Amino acid sequence: MSVIETASTREDLPLMVIPSCVPSMVEPLRKEFRKFDDVCRVRMYTDTVHDDEVFASRCKDADSVIVIGFRVSDDLLDRLATHVRCMVFGGTGVANYINLAKSQDYGMRICNIEHYGDNAVAEHTVALMFELARHAGHLDQELHDGNWVVMEGLELSGKTLGLVGFGGIGKAVARIAQGLGMHTLVYSRHEDHDALQAVGASWTSSLDEVFEHSDVLSLHLGLNEHTQGMITGEHLAKLHSGALFVNTARAELIEEGALVKRLNEGDVLAGLDVFDEEPIRTDDPLLSIPNAVLTPHVAWFTQEAVVNVVAQCAEAIGAFYRGERYNVVV
Repeated sequence: MSVIETASTREDLPLMVIPSCVPSMVEPLRKEFRKFDDVCRVRMYTDTVHDDEVFASRCKDADSVIVIGFRVSDDLLDRLATHVRCMVFGGTGVANYINLAKSQDYGMRICNIEHYGDNAVAEHTVALMFELARHAGHLDQELHDGNWVVMEGLELSGKTLGLVGFGGIGKAVARIAQGLGMHTLVYSRHEDHDALQAVGASWTSSLDEVFEHSDVLSLHLGLNEHTQGMITGEHLAKLHSGALFVNTARAELIEEGALVKRLNEGDVLAGLDVFDEEPIRTDDPLLSIPNAVLTPHVAWFTQEAVVNVVAQCAEAIGAFYRGERYNVVV
C-alpha cells in the first residue's frame, strides 16, 4: 500500500480522501488530481480495504470521500457524518452501499456514477449468451485437456430475446441483438416507443409474458425495495426447455433459492455475473450446477468503463466544491 497526496501543506484547503482503491483505478485517478489544484487537498490510498475501522481512520479530517467498492455500514456512516460533507460512490447502485435516508438526515451529499458501463455490461451479457449457445470457452478447455469433444450449438439469430428492464444497458443489449437478427421483447414499467422502435423491439407490461415467450431472458433492472425478489420461481418456471437465462444486473432481483431450483431441473442454461454473496461462497450450489456459466462480477470491468467512472467521480467532487450539482442522489 502507498499513499498519494497533493497539496499536503495547504491546510487552507479542504481534504478529499480515497480510502480504498483498486489497482486499475489508481493511475486514472492520479491523472484527475490536477483538476483539484486550489480546490482541495487529495489523499489516495492505493490498496483495497474491507474493514470499517481502517476506512474510518483513513477518512479522519476528510471533508469529502470517494467510495470505491466499499459498503458503508450505518455505524460507519454515523462516524463519517461528523466531518464528511460529500461522498461520491464509484458506481450506479449506491443505495446498496450507503444508507441514503440516513445520509440525507445528516445533510450529507451523496453522488453516484451514471451509465459508465452500459456498453461494457451489454457486451458481457451477449458474451454470456454466446457461451451458453456455442460453448466456446468450455470446448477450448476440453481441447486443452486433450479431449476432442463435439457439442451441438444454438443459433441466436431468429430467437426471441426477452429483456426485463430497458435502461441504458438494456437498450445497448437490444442494439446488439438487433444486429444478430434476434427479436426483442421488452418488459419495463413504461413504454418508450421511440427507443423500442430504434431497435425493432416490442413492449409488454406483463412479466409473465416476457418469460413465456423468450428463448433468451436477460435481467437489466436496478435493485431497490420494489425490484428485490420480483423474479419468482413461478416466473422462472415459465422458461421453456432449452431457454437461456442471463443475469448481469443483481442476484437479489431473484427470489432466494428460486434460480438454483429451476436450474437443477437441467433443461435451462444460465449465464451469471452476480451472486447473493460476493465473492461467491465456496459452498454456493451454483458452483456445482453444470448448466451454469459463472463470471465474478466483471461485466462492467473494461478500460473504457474504468476511465468513465474515474472521470465522473472527479467531476462530482469538483461540482460539490464549486457549489454545483452533478449526479447528486441525495
